[in-house]
Amino acid sequence: MKSNFISGSFQIGETTINQVSSKLDISDYLGSIMVRWGINRNNYRVDPGLYSAGLPDESSDVFVTANYKLSFDHLRKNLSGIDGWILVLDTKGVNVWCAAGKGTFGTVELNKRIKLTSLDRIVKHKRIILPQLGATGVAAQKVKEDTGFNVRYGPVRADDLKEFLEADYKATKEMRKVTFGFCDRIKLIPNDFVQGKYYLLGALLVIFLLSALNNKGISLQNSVDFGMTRMLNVFLAYFSGIAITPALLPYIPFRSFSLKGFLAGLIAALIMFLLNLTGNNILENIAWFLIIPSISSFMAMNFTGSSTYTSLSGVKKEMKTAVPLQIILLSAGLIFFVLGLLIK
Repeated sequence: MKSNFISGSFQIGETTINQVSSKLDISDYLGSIMVRWGINRNNYRVDPGLYSAGLPDESSDVFVTANYKLSFDHLRKNLSGIDGWILVLDTKGVNVWCAAGKGTFGTVELNKRIKLTSLDRIVKHKRIILPQLGATGVAAQKVKEDTGFNVRYGPVRADDLKEFLEADYKATKEMRKVTFGFCDRIKLIPNDFVQGKYYLLGALLVIFLLSALNNKGISLQNSVDFGMTRMLNVFLAYFSGIAITPALLPYIPFRSFSLKGFLAGLIAALIMFLLNLTGNNILENIAWFLIIPSISSFMAMNFTGSSTYTSLSGVKKEMKTAVPLQIILLSAGLIFFVLGLLIK
């Protein structure tokens, strides 16, 4: 991708080091918005290697980050007024936390990048500062053995870096605390919303086509007349799981995401029922009370990959139980839906 953030370069021995600006411009903000909506997400990365922020020298700190551009941008923005080195690992365009879990923000890549950039010739000290969320992927002792560099873990958020440095590399309890507030969750919803679009389109198509059924046979006019309202129910089910559940995550009862999504969907179904949008007979009403929560429950589980609330083992365990139940409920809902159409 175009490196608009590079403000210059210089040579140290055989190594060319690009200088980066700590000020984000309009293209950075537009890129951030686009990637939040899943646009160019897989290519939103910077080249791995060593960069400079400000005018660092051999005694300046080395900050390690991922080559996902959002992570890189957030770090360089918070290095404003700081002379330091930025060591970018090849995480395949994945953020620090997720890459640490996948192993790309890991010991092998860190050691490799230290050697490729000849970091030991650029700085005279033997310390590198890693983001705390990358700790699960890096074995500090192994890094020390292989490269001679000591790993220090910085705060969870780059916003606290200046305070961390001023405190002689000491992090407060607040700096170590992993939070996942409302704004953090909201930022992740657009990408998940777009990623699940094929589930949504498939469900909308099924309901639209089924709406053609009636007790006299098949009529596409029925789909035109009544399909849009029923498709609205499907969209609400999707929205409930993909957006409402993450937004209200800490306030919805239950620990598992599938149950949280089911409850949110149940409330959504009740709202549609009270608005007289779940059909004109009891069978179709029952159908929507099964379909909406089951879709919402399934889509809510999609957020487990974005949340700090879950572990990989916990997600796998939940899916083994939840997915079969969701399939059963959805299937039962579709049966009631068809029966409700045929008795009219």
